Amino acid sequence: MKRIISLTVQDRSGVLNRVTGLLQRRQFNISSISVGPTETEGISKMTLVVEVEDEQRLEQVTKQLNKQIDVLKVSDITDKAIVARELALIKVAGSSQLRSEINGIIDPFRALIIDVSKDSLTIQITGRPDKIDALIDLLRPYGIKEIARTGLTAFLRGHQPQVNELTTYSQIK
Repeated sequence: MKRIISLTVQDRSGVLNRVTGLLQRRQFNISSISVGPTETEGISKMTLVVEVEDEQRLEQVTKQLNKQIDVLKVSDITDKAIVARELALIKVAGSSQLRSEINGIIDPFRALIIDVSKDSLTIQITGRPDKIDALIDLLRPYGIKEIARTGLTAFLRGHQPQVNELTTYSQIK
């Protein structure tokens, strides 16, 4: 089962290497990893997508990640309300005659053509991985020359009030 693990870490040299080394020694396959600075200087956020066989192995790796000196917080956010996005750049073979046809395909995905040459187009798309996979499948018949994907970046959604927390208002007195 694929799990999305969010880590808050110190922004120091070697942290990424120690985290990935721990997962590699435990034979976890990392499907994607993204790392970047947070709103707090010196703190970074890592988002890992890993393949885990069972809950016990997930708990084991979470505890071991928490023991790392530079790791401040570890959360499995897979089953929580999250905002998750990925960026992909897709270079497609395409003559000037095919550009409008390809534009018609990418438009519903809110993707953009960001570079054009005489024999190719580069398309940028952001969204959930399944959305990106769907666009890639539609573009394959045109001849994909190259794909670069960032990997998933995610965090928890803001607090959403529950129905019983909402204040009811009435104009009837």
